[in-house]
Amino acid sequence: MLLTSSVEQIKTPTAIALGNFDGIHQGHQLVLQAMINSLNQSQSHIYPSVVSFTPHPREFFSGGKLQLLTPIPEKAKLLSSLGVEQLILLTFNQEMAGLSPQDFVEQILVKQLQARQISVGSDFRFGYQRQGSGEDLKNIAANFGITVCLNPLHEYQDSHHQTVRVSSSLIRKALEQGDVITAKMMLGRAYSFTGTVVTGQQLGRTIGFPTANLQLPAVKFLPRYGVYSVEVMLKQSVIKGVMNLGCRPTVAGVAPTVEVHLLNWSGDLYGQTLEVNLLRFLRPEQKFANLEALKQQITKDCQAVLNN
Repeated sequence: MLLTSSVEQIKTPTAIALGNFDGIHQGHQLVLQAMINSLNQSQSHIYPSVVSFTPHPREFFSGGKLQLLTPIPEKAKLLSSLGVEQLILLTFNQEMAGLSPQDFVEQILVKQLQARQISVGSDFRFGYQRQGSGEDLKNIAANFGITVCLNPLHEYQDSHHQTVRVSSSLIRKALEQGDVITAKMMLGRAYSFTGTVVTGQQLGRTIGFPTANLQLPAVKFLPRYGVYSVEVMLKQSVIKGVMNLGCRPTVAGVAPTVEVHLLNWSGDLYGQTLEVNLLRFLRPEQKFANLEALKQQITKDCQAVLNN
């Protein structure tokens, strides 16, 4: 996987899935699959590519930082597993924001990226003040011999049997409520954390529940604080675990931490990278009267995970 923001490094010609793809949810996967499928019918080698912007246009216009479902390293890994060969991060600045739809196609997609095929969602907007639609892209690109696939939005039936359109914002809302099951339905996989195990206060060890403290990317979106049933991907093994996400009020914690206790496993994890899949929200974070009360509750949490 080539990850680049340098036009000189881009491998051309390209087939492009165009968008920010935060989360790489099931709707995004339709757009990506259409791009991959178009290559199977091509005679010459064309590089399957995802083209996104950095910073995110919303960050550029608001001046604020977005918390991401899939920070860049995580996004690159997921895209690679889906068959994408390069992730191209175009710099979004005042000049890029001011390009008309026609100029964006001509200057960026044709001249810089040498696009042969383009895949987008049917709600895609581009160009100055989002003036261009997917149909506009299709019509402009046709003048340069580029084919454009407009993909239908992905929908699913929610628990109330309502038809809901999958979106990154809806996934965030579900996660804010601790609803990792709904998030999984929209993502097509469990929401996960990938981080390096760092040294913590080691309080868990003193009460019989040693934990791996995960250092996450600063921009990673955090779901509702509380205790989760998780599975930990460790080398070739999948291990059940209990994860606490929050500020640990019982021990006067301040900054949010991610602590994972691996069930029926012992060993040294410091410095290792763990992938933690969030399976179920068990309970909100709470303050206990003392460490013994905390220990009793953690015992119940572990039993709940083992019994499920």
